[in-house]
Amino acid sequence: MSRQSCYPSDLTDDEWALVEPLLPEAGSGGRPEKHPRREIVDAVLYVVRTGCAWRQLPADFPPWQTVYWYFVRWEKQRVTLRILDVLRQQVRRGEGRDAEPSAGIIDSQSVKAADTVGRGTRGYDAGKKVAGRKRFIVTDTLGLLITVTVCAASVQDRDGAKGTLLGLYLTTPRCRFVFADAGFAGRLVDWAAQTLRTTLDIVRKPADQKGFVVLPRRWAVERTLAWLTAHRRLARDYERHTATSEAMIRWAAIGLMTRRLARGGRPAVRQGPRPLKYQ
Repeated sequence: MSRQSCYPSDLTDDEWALVEPLLPEAGSGGRPEKHPRREIVDAVLYVVRTGCAWRQLPADFPPWQTVYWYFVRWEKQRVTLRILDVLRQQVRRGEGRDAEPSAGIIDSQSVKAADTVGRGTRGYDAGKKVAGRKRFIVTDTLGLLITVTVCAASVQDRDGAKGTLLGLYLTTPRCRFVFADAGFAGRLVDWAAQTLRTTLDIVRKPADQKGFVVLPRRWAVERTLAWLTAHRRLARDYERHTATSEAMIRWAAIGLMTRRLARGGRPAVRQGPRPLKYQ
């Protein structure tokens, strides 16, 4: 029997209708799939949203070994990349934009790493005073994720951004203008122009700025980082491999986009507090 949806991270019927046709078809021959794919996707989203370990999935989900097997298999088939591209195009069309973005925004985020992260992919960000990993993401001007790269936190922004900009170049052929902060200035601007034919526009803080000021263009990618960090699996990096970290970020973005599409333009509503009532 199929499980009943009972967790906030579970997909609604409208959200599942968006994701289901984008999953690969079951292979012909062999043993038929035992567990519904909707339960598999709900289990992956549960891990990303709550931050629990694979082995601690609630018992009403399929066995964690099965869920993890699908998670790895779909990554090898680049399923999350295709889902992300299709959902982003649908959101952009709903907002009256072209399906493919012509401009992007890049930013980085350093997060602490758990003891499961190996020495080879962890480092120390002296500027942020964080020991762990660094995430580089590129979004469109709506804040929708385009590409992501994870590396050691010791990697400088000018060096780590090259892989992310290359992924942007291969993913979106129209996006050749990228906004960035001052951390990406310098040799990276010339490299992007000469190698990728991409213009990197540095949005600098006003010289007389005091306190917090919302900077044009850059605020969209910073808001996306806040959305992603609300997923507890992403509040700290637990993954042994950087490719798994990137997959977790893409699943979080997929969950955000499906909910945005299912709302049909209605504003998001955050769950209110539930104070304890003493008897």
